Amino acid sequence: MRISTQTLFESGAARLSELQADMVKTQQQISTGRRVLTPADDPVAAARALEVTQSQSMNSQYGVNRNYAKSSLAAVEGVLTGVTDLLQDVKTTIVAAGNPTLGDMERGYMATDLRGRFEQLLGMANSRDGQGNYLFSGFQTATPAFSKDAANNVTYDGDAGQRLMQVDTSRQLAVSQSGRSVFQGGGQDMFQMLNDLVTLLETPGTAGLTAGLDAANVGVDRALDNVLTVRASVGSRLQEIDALDNAGEDRHLQYSEILSGLQDLDYTQALTELSKQQLTLEAAQKSFVKASGLSLFNFI
Repeated sequence: MRISTQTLFESGAARLSELQADMVKTQQQISTGRRVLTPADDPVAAARALEVTQSQSMNSQYGVNRNYAKSSLAAVEGVLTGVTDLLQDVKTTIVAAGNPTLGDMERGYMATDLRGRFEQLLGMANSRDGQGNYLFSGFQTATPAFSKDAANNVTYDGDAGQRLMQVDTSRQLAVSQSGRSVFQGGGQDMFQMLNDLVTLLETPGTAGLTAGLDAANVGVDRALDNVLTVRASVGSRLQEIDALDNAGEDRHLQYSEILSGLQDLDYTQALTELSKQQLTLEAAQKSFVKASGLSLFNFI
């Protein structure tokens, strides 16, 4: 079969282009560290890598959600710690107020101090998180949890909702606490208890003082028990987040290892392949030059 000069050139050029493309691809693999540059390189590995990448992305998002949940719950815990300290101070004041040597003036000073505690407690109940949301308003995050009237009667303006955050594949965690369950739960309204105590200490004389202080003491104990119960719940959720964080980090490492096995390049094999391709290309170029130079005129 006769092969024309044009066919010879076209065949040689095509072969050289193919060898150059293979070498460029290998160089790209080496520069990126990736064996699979396009799905065509390994369709099965590419499809699996896409699935793993999506799973890893979701795992990372759960980590972001857990950070938000941890921040929100830490803010709640911080407020509850302050409330616990405040109630313990009130309990100390109640014990001190029972001293029979105290007069109306001294008890009046205590009442003034407790009125300040009342305002402090109201401020804690209307605390906000780092994003400006009210911590204890339920779903009504733009509304202060509690308000008071001229007679210092406190009303809860939030709802009973708890904001949930998806912190893992099949786990939603409450990141807020209803103010009613904290400040008016456990059978004791903290604000009403403080109001009654202030009124008791502002009233001249000692009639009913002992009974009133005993009732206030019981009320503080109930309030403390309720707050400690809520704090235990918050602490349990924070511990769960820590456990989920550890599991999430383990999954991240597993996904990274799987992706590495699917996509990463064996540099030793790639460099060996590149050297072989360079030699093959050089040989093909020399062969093409010699073949394209053949002519009957060389033998005349």
